[in-house]
Parts: sequence; structure tokens; C-alpha cells
Amino acid sequence: MLSPYIQSPLLAGKNVLVTGIADEQSIAWGCARAFHDMGARLAVTYRNEHDRAAVQPLADSLQALCLPLDVTVDGQMQAVFNTLRREFGVLHSALHSIAFAPKGDLHGPLSGCSRAGFLKAMDCSCYSFIEMAHLAAPLMTEGGTLFTMSYHGAHRVVENYNVMGPVKAALEASVRYLAHELGRQGIRVHTISPGPIRTRAASGLADFDELIDAATRRAPAGAVAGIEDVGYATAMLAVDHARLITGSTIYVDGGAHIMN
Repeated sequence: MLSPYIQSPLLAGKNVLVTGIADEQSIAWGCARAFHDMGARLAVTYRNEHDRAAVQPLADSLQALCLPLDVTVDGQMQAVFNTLRREFGVLHSALHSIAFAPKGDLHGPLSGCSRAGFLKAMDCSCYSFIEMAHLAAPLMTEGGTLFTMSYHGAHRVVENYNVMGPVKAALEASVRYLAHELGRQGIRVHTISPGPIRTRAASGLADFDELIDAATRRAPAGAVAGIEDVGYATAMLAVDHARLITGSTIYVDGGAHIMN
């Protein structure tokens, strides 16, 4: 569970979509809780019926719409936004917290990655955010904010991150181009880059415990972020006071990324 942060009305009256929740350890769940605590009305997504068993009670606790979204299924992203248009009318923020690479390609060296595995990782982890931006922008008639999740491995070689390094680098480049294209519509676009966090997705990386220990030792703050830290940092960028911050990668990692 999240720390008992003081609730704030800074996002009262705002409609927010959060994708990628798998369970209560998900970074996306930390973000959903923060958006809710700051007054937003929420829609969240689950990938499949197996995940729905965990996500539906979480959504109910926030009185959030709970919608299916598997980005590999044609038409599901469009269906989500059709529902948002009907239920919300206007959308103010959307969070993309979706990444996938086939296990065999993720665990092997980049030089050994299959073409099919690379394209699958790029489609799920990068292109799906571009598609989300395309569908969200027409609903952001009052301006808004788009978020996606990256990792320091997009900029520096991180052992065992492998194919996800270039995929996340492409995602961060996409954020910059989308920020440029959508800025005159009052839409900001951000990459959020947490440090290592124990999530279900992270469990697929080899030697993950060692990665967390090393980041904790390296971080000037002496700690790495939890999902609540990432959630509130993300939600604060959605408030109107942050309207001139866009196109950047925001690290929420205790400062670990500035160290050698």
C-alpha cells in the first residue's frame, strides 16, 4: 500500500487514463493512487482476464472505470478511447506503462535478439504509446499531459537490460517528437524514468536484486523510489502549474542516474 500522503484537490475535475496495472505492486498502480488522491477521475486498464482478477478490485477502490487493453489486439486501444469519449468527453492526462519483450530475446544479448522479438518489443513498448497519443489528442480539448515509463538503460548500458535498452531509447525519442507536434495544442508529453522497482515486469530481468542494491548505494538520496514516489512525481506534472514543462525525461531514482 502507498504511504499516507496528504490528499490534495489539485487535479479535481480532471479525467485521467492509467494503463498497465497488473497488481498492487505496479508502478501504474502507484500513479493511479496518486492521481486519485489529487482529485482526478480515473479509468484504468487490464491486459487480460487473468489480470482483471487483480485489477478490478483496485479499480473499484478508486471508483475507476476498468477497461480491457491488450496492445497486441487490433482495435482494443481504439475501443478504450471510444469509451473515454462516451464516459468522460474530455481527457486531461493519459499514462502509458506498458512494456514487453519475448523472454528469450530479453534474456539474451542484443546481438542475438531475433527480428520478430525486436519488432514485438518495439510494437508493444514504443509504438503503442504513439498510438495512444494519436487517440488521446482529440479528446484533450482543454490541453493535457501524456506520460510514458522508461529506465536509465535507455541512456547507459545496464547489464541484462538487453533489447529493452534500444527500445526505451526509441520511446524517449518519440516523446520528444510528440512534445513538439502536440505542444501548440496545449498537450505536454513526458518520459518518467524510475530507478529499479520490484514489480512483476522487473522480475523478468536477471540479477534484479543486485541492480536494486547497486542503485541504492549509488543514489545521493541513499534510496531508490517506490511506486508512491513515482506516482506523486508523475501526478504533479499533470497539474496546470506545470504547463510549461514538456518533452523531457524526468528521473525519479534518488539521483542515481547522475552518478558513475
